[in-house]
Amino acid sequence: MTPLRRRMIEDLTLRNRAARTIQVYIQCIAAFARHFHASPEDLGPEHVRSYLLYLVQQRRVSWSVSNQTRHALLFLYRVTLGRDWVVADVGCPKLPKRLPVVLSTDEMAHFLDAPDNPKHRAILMTAYAAGLRLSEVARLRVEDIDSARMVIHVRQSKGHKDRDVMLSPRLLAILRQYWKVERPGPYLFPGRTPGRPISPRAVQLVCRRALAASGLSKRVNMHCLRHSFASHLLEAGTDLRTIQVLLGHRSFSTTARYVHVAAAALESTRSPFDDLELSPNDECEP
Repeated sequence: MTPLRRRMIEDLTLRNRAARTIQVYIQCIAAFARHFHASPEDLGPEHVRSYLLYLVQQRRVSWSVSNQTRHALLFLYRVTLGRDWVVADVGCPKLPKRLPVVLSTDEMAHFLDAPDNPKHRAILMTAYAAGLRLSEVARLRVEDIDSARMVIHVRQSKGHKDRDVMLSPRLLAILRQYWKVERPGPYLFPGRTPGRPISPRAVQLVCRRALAASGLSKRVNMHCLRHSFASHLLEAGTDLRTIQVLLGHRSFSTTARYVHVAAAALESTRSPFDDLELSPNDECEP
């Protein structure tokens, strides 16, 4: 390990960055160095600019990859190397605004019924029933299911914050049945390695297999379950502030963007076209 990499890892650790964030930042900087066959200490503003352009124009990477690389470079030069001038003119790529994939309640029931494996069903049902992130459902411990208070305790989630979410009575019954068969512990959904939780990649595989078994044509992933949870709550009349707390969003604007427009709101809103007084010749049979 080079001294620069060690120093950057230490700086990230001191700032309490998540292990996954540290891993991604180091990978981004390593790729940057390999591209120029030089240490980042020997590179300057034009190298940073040309590399970010290369990622977008030639590699055609996603917005998230481009943004991760940008933040990694900003941290390296501003914090670790103390050379703010190197990244002073680095712009922020605009996030493409796309509507999320949301399942209807009927589609969700069909999707959750698809897996035959009780553990897989329990994972997907827990993620949807509580609106959990992929990492959150993977790291749940048996003791986090608090049946006395009817809450699920989410430990050190995004932003290093704990939060409680509702525990569905129906989900509790399913988890109790699952526990009687599997006897998991300490993690609710253990992985192959004893004493370790299921990996996020394994959970993603569970989701892909459930989608294939369900026959749904929509592109469903674990984040789609969280989107659907929030949208279904909004359609049922839950206020955005409550949804913000349940999702663990720090900013209210994040929740507003996250939920978007619920299908029920679209159905109940009349088009102004319906109120126009048109001549009979313009009317047609539906």
